[in-house]
Amino acid sequence: MGKRKSRAKPETKKRMDKLDTVFSCPFCNHGTSVECRIDMKNLIGEAICGICQESFSMTINALSEPIDVYSEWIDECERVNNVEDD
Repeated sequence: MGKRKSRAKPETKKRMDKLDTVFSCPFCNHGTSVECRIDMKNLIGEAICGICQESFSMTINALSEPIDVYSEWIDECERVNNVEDD
């Protein structure tokens, strides 16, 4: 005699948490002062600090997120600092 076949359980969809759109400023070190905005119509990503008014903008693609804009800003700051040190 064989076992009864069990029904396959339906796969549950994993919920993706939303990524942050507000970050700390690399210039004034004020937490949650940098807001990243994505303009998909013009393909421009923009990060602006509300305290010291520093800003950064870059071209984006369809897969870009606000964290990508902020990360690119941080990378650009590090590149500029490394060039000045040399």
